[in-house]
Amino acid sequence: MHTPSKIVCVGRNYVAHAQEMGNDVPKEPMFFLKPPSSIIREGDAIVLHPISTHIEFEGEIALVIGKRLTKATEEEAIAGIAGIVALNDVTARDLQRSDSQWSRAKGMDTFCPIGPEGAAPADLSGITLVTRVNGVECQRATAADMVFPIPMLLSFISQFMTLEPGDIVATGTPAGTKALHPGDVVEVELLGLSIVSNPVVAGT
Repeated sequence: MHTPSKIVCVGRNYVAHAQEMGNDVPKEPMFFLKPPSSIIREGDAIVLHPISTHIEFEGEIALVIGKRLTKATEEEAIAGIAGIVALNDVTARDLQRSDSQWSRAKGMDTFCPIGPEGAAPADLSGITLVTRVNGVECQRATAADMVFPIPMLLSFISQFMTLEPGDIVATGTPAGTKALHPGDVVEVELLGLSIVSNPVVAGT
């Protein structure tokens, strides 16, 4: 997989996760960017930066863009998906709450583990996400549980921001996020499609 020009992430796209964070579900999709420099792959370590005291995993269904999407319809957006990847939107939760925007909380080095690319299924709503920490299941949801479905998300984002081939769109995390600690191993799996597992280490 090539390095994307950008990683577009959707926030609060599962009702239960919005509620556990004390937030309302947005009236339209809200999105933010993670830098490509935050990407790591299978087996690479997630580094807990000492500037934060509370860093959490966020397992997500993510899409790899295969063709340029600008002001795309939902049908064009579906046709523009090249593949599916498991993604961990690692987040410094304390910084997310204290900063007026999320670049620092979401964009640190190692804060975007991405799995190998799998083929997009015909039924996107049937994709199942499971996140485990040390082998214990913490998150389980399907794309059907999203507030805003995948085709709508891609079309919506493309109205404002051109999606280029190789770009990645992460579609939000379900309920069940928890703090990570040195020695943990966190695994995000899209059943039958993609999986990424990463050890967690303390930063200096």
